[in-house]
Amino acid sequence: MQTYGVGGAVRDALLGLPVRDHDWVVVGATPHEMITSGYLPVGRDFPVFLHPGTREEYALARTERKTARGYHGFAFHAEPDVTLEQDLARRDLTINAIAQDDAGRLIDPYDGQADLRAKVLRHVTDAFREDPVRILRVARFAARFAEFAVAPETQALMREMVEAGEVDALVPERVWQELARGLMEDRPSRMFEVLRGCGALARLLPEVDRLWGVPQRAEYHPEVDTGVHLMMVLDMSAELAAALPVRFACLTHDLGKGTTPADVLPKHIGHEKRSAHLLQDVCDRLRVPTDCRELADVVAREHGNIHRSDEFGAAAVVRLLERCDALRKPQRFELVLQACECDARGRLGLERRPYPQRARLLRALAAAQSVATASIAAEAQQANESGPRIGERIHAARIEAVAAALGG
Repeated sequence: MQTYGVGGAVRDALLGLPVRDHDWVVVGATPHEMITSGYLPVGRDFPVFLHPGTREEYALARTERKTARGYHGFAFHAEPDVTLEQDLARRDLTINAIAQDDAGRLIDPYDGQADLRAKVLRHVTDAFREDPVRILRVARFAARFAEFAVAPETQALMREMVEAGEVDALVPERVWQELARGLMEDRPSRMFEVLRGCGALARLLPEVDRLWGVPQRAEYHPEVDTGVHLMMVLDMSAELAAALPVRFACLTHDLGKGTTPADVLPKHIGHEKRSAHLLQDVCDRLRVPTDCRELADVVAREHGNIHRSDEFGAAAVVRLLERCDALRKPQRFELVLQACECDARGRLGLERRPYPQRARLLRALAAAQSVATASIAAEAQQANESGPRIGERIHAARIEAVAAALGG
């Protein structure tokens, strides 16, 4: 029985990056031997075990055979006769198919070190085509390692897989998992560029794919193209270290511009409402988590009004806060404003532009929150008022407080 470090830990160490997690492959062992050695079995589809001390994952060396379309269509063979080289051959990219023994010696049968030096993302063998998740993984690695280029033969292979319908068989949960991880990388735009380049984006997120080539008004969007703008917004969200719900909101805030009638372009009147409608389809299809779905909905509906809010008087500001449910969910509203700032700064030549709307609306929110609603309700009840009238009194008090905070 021999144990080797594999995958991302070896790759990142060679790149001089921090190593977060270790993965191990075990050659020459049976599941029974692993269990009797104290390892805890956790794998459902193939033998994976937790180390009794470190709790790190140890997988038996295995080969796999395609049995059906999609991510789950595999039969695995994990026996003591499977070699390390056979196990490495089933991995996605050459840079992830490097192993290291306990003496520090590297085993690199597919020249992954050369591709690390050349900054190339290249598939290991033609077996890559059997797992459509690997298309998403390549795109995600492109977002993580922005200086790496996808090898032409790998790009061609991914396009063949898309055309063969393999991407259509992906389960929604796995698509969301990879998209979410890609959104959180340093250059999320690269993920969508790679997916678009092989045709996968049109299958997975047609609402996003159709944004390229859609013009916008140059006085507001010097970059003009909506798809280009979207990528700039995503990268701005990474620059601002935004959380996942903010980044997803950035991805989906302008979906409605892809359905603007051609005869009214480059204006996009009413695109916010269309964006919110299309967003629901995306969230239902990919089973997007509630926090991401709800934040993205507010941003899609209200980002135009938030951009224009520096022109609003107190009454209009309070109505905006109420539509955003900011009084009940102030922390979410702060994330909404961050997404809007990403949208405003994700424009050619305007990346360093300040976004005063954020501070102004937060000041207004603090003023609205300071209103003593319980006292107002008590006074209304003493005057034999109830229901809508109490709400009207509270609304009026909030307008008065916001007007004072904003200087009239």
